[in-house]
Amino acid sequence: MPFGAEVTDDGAVRFRLWAPGAERVALELDGQPSPERLLDLAAVADGWFERTTDLAGPGSRYRFRLTASHLEADQPVPDPAARFQPEGVHAASEVIDPGAYAWGDGELQWPGRAWETAVFYELHLGTFSPEGTFAGAARRLRHLAELGVTAVELMPVAAFPGARGWGYDGVFQFAPFAGYGRPEDLKAFVEQAHALGLMVFLDVVYNHFGPEGNYLHLYAPQFFTERHHTPWGAGLNFDGAHSRPVRDFFIHNALYWLEEFRFDGLRLDAVHAIADDSEPDILTELAEAVAAGPGRARRVHLVLENDANTARYLARSPDQSPRWYVAQWNDDFHHAAHVLLTGQRDGYYADYGEQPAFWLARTLAEGFGYQGERSGFRDEAARGSPSAHLPPTAFVSFLQNHDQVGNRAFGERIHQLSNEPALRAATAIQLLAPSPPLLFMGQPRGADSPFLFFCDFGPDLADAVTAGRRREFARFEEFADEAAREAIPDPNDPDTFQHSRLDWAALDESAHRQWRDFHRRLLSLRHDEIVPRLAGMDGHAGGFDLLGDSAGDAGLVVRWRLGDGSLLTLLANLGEAELPVPGLRDALPGRVLYVEPADAADPIAAGRLPPWTAAWYLDTGSEPAPGPAA
Repeated sequence: MPFGAEVTDDGAVRFRLWAPGAERVALELDGQPSPERLLDLAAVADGWFERTTDLAGPGSRYRFRLTASHLEADQPVPDPAARFQPEGVHAASEVIDPGAYAWGDGELQWPGRAWETAVFYELHLGTFSPEGTFAGAARRLRHLAELGVTAVELMPVAAFPGARGWGYDGVFQFAPFAGYGRPEDLKAFVEQAHALGLMVFLDVVYNHFGPEGNYLHLYAPQFFTERHHTPWGAGLNFDGAHSRPVRDFFIHNALYWLEEFRFDGLRLDAVHAIADDSEPDILTELAEAVAAGPGRARRVHLVLENDANTARYLARSPDQSPRWYVAQWNDDFHHAAHVLLTGQRDGYYADYGEQPAFWLARTLAEGFGYQGERSGFRDEAARGSPSAHLPPTAFVSFLQNHDQVGNRAFGERIHQLSNEPALRAATAIQLLAPSPPLLFMGQPRGADSPFLFFCDFGPDLADAVTAGRRREFARFEEFADEAAREAIPDPNDPDTFQHSRLDWAALDESAHRQWRDFHRRLLSLRHDEIVPRLAGMDGHAGGFDLLGDSAGDAGLVVRWRLGDGSLLTLLANLGEAELPVPGLRDALPGRVLYVEPADAADPIAAGRLPPWTAAWYLDTGSEPAPGPAA
């Protein structure tokens, strides 16, 4: 990396810091007896300071000491590119030798997995296992492999303030959070996952730094810009004067996780909050750097979260390989399914409140629900772009994730908000549709533990965060009363974190094993019948229509032409009223692949769709290209 602490071939360490706002930068090593023996870094060019010394080595603790006219006194700061912060975000950094970890031969030969095989399981390291560590999570990986999961997605691990948090307020992008373990523990987690055939993805946050522990503004104010603003304040300077080091910082961060830790992919959080008017923009340049680097040696996949529904980042080459990003989280799928399952129409669900079956069918067949339509939730602003030209594999579907559970006031899970037949039908749709599915930790076993928003900020921020959290819910009718808002768990209370832990002992109870077996059967069917047919799927592969005579009907039919030419058909009724389907008797959609509920008759043969039914058909013969179903 062009910054941070790098161990050289002869065992010395090169320290490098971009500090255009500083007049002098010195290196403060642990064991130095007095400030007079600080090691000055040389000013090289364009705000860079550098020094190589054999007084430091792997394991050395260090800080930079800054002198600047706007500072009342010399200011000690950690290294923003530190590979480890063993005592937290305000303390000294530690020199790490990335070559010291001995990867096994099996790991070095790991080629990655094809994207079409992806079944994601998203987890939070601190609450997934009883230990709340990389090592504790590694011991549970076999459970996921046996379930049928093929990709573990970690919520952010970049060092954040306090003892607990979601990770989206990280301030040291290169340093795994010390509460989870050391860098070598994370490498061991990745190696164990690969030995079980599991890919490992990491959430990264490139739209802001957290509010506590970020010292960049003291010595590199050019890292930020008032030209762009985000929900967290001034934007990151990706396109103004002095933006090259900022861009390099994040591009090298992506390469760092993929190369030094051998992650299989990254999920970039909330890229709609990244403002960049340059060409190519930071998202494009980053993706091209990954393709030219680790992507040349093994399969590496980049995924976006993008509320703007911008299809261009998902563009495909003529051979259907992604030009930049392989897929995007599909919020529209979740929101439409949530309305059908729960009837909730508050907040952003209002955009899907009318004809939710239409929105769900459109996401299944064409990707985005909103493809340029105006969003009432967004003050009638147009949202999204056409996406039917993209293959369904460009969209990751989910019924739960950390946001959709954790951003509820009490962290309820979807099975606690809907009835079992409804959720089983929706799960059968999610897990057998061509789009890669994502499960949230505990979901396949129907975990009853909530997943709440929790953090551990210092006293200057803690009260403001708690008040802000409760204020967010004031617009919801059930929280209009101040007393109701006071019942919302305090994010800074340690009990809020403890309540969010998975209870593995309870998950072995009979009811939870039944949910596990249900998911396992569906994922086995997906791997046997769907996954082998996905490679080569083109755009415009899906078509859909609605069933029923009224806007309130929840019936839909979706067809996809799969990569091998097979025709996959879904008939579903996600409502409480039975729907007749006599016109489909002669459609001959192929053999019955799966029907939920399992004891239901074939709806085509019966000519009717009972409530909460999902029926799948597969035709491997010659069939007309899919379009709007009859």
